[in-house]
Amino acid sequence: MYEYFHGMIIREGADGLNGNYIKNLFYDAGWIIPSQPKWQDEKYEICFKNSTWVYTVWHNEEMIAMVRVVSDKVMTATIQDLIVDKKYHRQGIGKKLVELCLQKLPHGNWWAHTTPENYDFYRKCGFDIPNSEKSDTLTFMGFAKSKIDGQR
Repeated sequence: MYEYFHGMIIREGADGLNGNYIKNLFYDAGWIIPSQPKWQDEKYEICFKNSTWVYTVWHNEEMIAMVRVVSDKVMTATIQDLIVDKKYHRQGIGKKLVELCLQKLPHGNWWAHTTPENYDFYRKCGFDIPNSEKSDTLTFMGFAKSKIDGQR
């Protein structure tokens, strides 16, 4: 699947995704250091190929954002990694990626592994923080949506 978003292309799936693109975004986000051993590079492609759902955002030939989800495809899903290149922040890209993810399991229970500086972003996407002093995991309870939609 390809979708256009503000002159960029959102691509679903990890087929053909080069690990260097992923590594570059991880580096931009501060999740890895330059001295990381080269033998670890393969893990970027592997973790995305083994994820349930993957979306990447492309501007020209550059991958500028990504998200990956691990799920049982029935009841629960977790946003493992969501990164938007700093040059593209505040353009709605992250929110669009979360929306696409939630569409995959709209009545399921969603979690997002994140840190406190991202809480406001996830709140805007419909997530809740049950006890922010004890956890960095946010939840989006799909059963609440299904009840609103009249399906429970």
